[in-house]
Order: sequence, then C-alpha cells, then structure tokens
Amino acid sequence: MHTFRDVETAAYCPRKLYYRRRSGPPDVPDEVAACRSLAFEYERLLDSDADLLAAPIEVSPTQFRSRLGATKARLDCWDALVDPPERETTLEGRECRGVAHKVIEDPLAPSLVFAGQPPEQGVWEPQSVRLVAAAKALAWTRETPIERAFAEYPAYGVVRDVPLTTRRKAAYRKAVRTADAIDGPPARVDSDAKCSPCEFREQCGVRTRSLRSLL
Repeated sequence: MHTFRDVETAAYCPRKLYYRRRSGPPDVPDEVAACRSLAFEYERLLDSDADLLAAPIEVSPTQFRSRLGATKARLDCWDALVDPPERETTLEGRECRGVAHKVIEDPLAPSLVFAGQPPEQGVWEPQSVRLVAAAKALAWTRETPIERAFAEYPAYGVVRDVPLTTRRKAAYRKAVRTADAIDGPPARVDSDAKCSPCEFREQCGVRTRSLRSLL
C-alpha cells in the first residue's frame, strides 16, 4: 500500500519516488517540525505579539495576522481547525495510508500542514494529490464520502479550503498508477527545474543546466 508521501512524490517526479523508496523513510527536519507546530497555535499567535515575533514565520507579523484574520472570518469551521478533535491521526484507506495532521468533524475533512510556500491560489498539484489521498483514506475509514480537505501553510499564515474536484481526483488516480508501475528507475528528465532542490540529484544523474547555458 502506498503512503500519502508516495503518491505526492509520484505526482512530482517518479524518479524521485524510486530513489526515496530505496533510501527509506526520511526524517522530519527540525525546521519542518517547528513550522508544523505553528498550525496548532493560531489563536495564541493572533493574540500575543511576543509569541508571534519569536515564531518561525516567513512573512511579517502584520501579514500573518491579516491573512489568518481573514481566514478566521471566512471559515465556518475555524474553531474545529484550531482545536481539532484528532491530531496526527494515522489513516489507512483502500489504496493509501498516512498521517493526517488534523481531522475535523464538522464538516468531516482532513487537514495537512505544509512547511513550504503556497502558490498564489489553490495548492501545488503534488500537494493536491496528497490531500486527495488523505481524504479518500478518511472516507474509507469512516465509510462516508468526503468532498473537501484543508491545506495549511502556517509559516505564511495561509489556510486553503480545497474542494476535491474531478480534476484533482484524476491527478490522484494517475499518481497511484505511476506509483504502482515503478519497479526500476524511470527515465531521466533533462534540465528540469524540479531537479535542483532534490536531495537525490547526485544519485539520479540528471544533468541540470542554467537558463544561460540553454540559451
């Protein structure tokens, strides 16, 4: 059975998934753990100047409070999101298993916390695949349909309500098929911008070139 991370990585780069499987489960860096902890401290950070100034956020305190304040006013499930009944919950579905950082009850939905920067709108596609995986596993566990999930980017004060659209579900199914099919290293991708930050780029052997060299 695939993990949520497996299908997320398959959507990002199948070759990266191959090398990640060979290296074993990665450790969670301290900075990622510190960022995730912010997702359970929203009310305290909104109320305390000292705590917010000391927090590992990537935007100004004013931006952080403005974004979270707008989310608080918009979301009808804010209270459940900041104090979820289930935290760090292991879910096992028909195809995938993994951890939902939060599970809220009304509406029933998983929330995943991401340490990186959000896009201008919506969520990055690999993260969308991971959200669908979590929602499907929760739906399988609870035996009820789930049509939304939440993506949190706490270092940026951003919370996104993510509907599970037909397009997102199709991307998830494609990622599952990709993960199923990997039994050897997939073909290399040349000059792909995804390669530069990848921890497996030296093992992978993909040549990365600058825009200047391409021109």
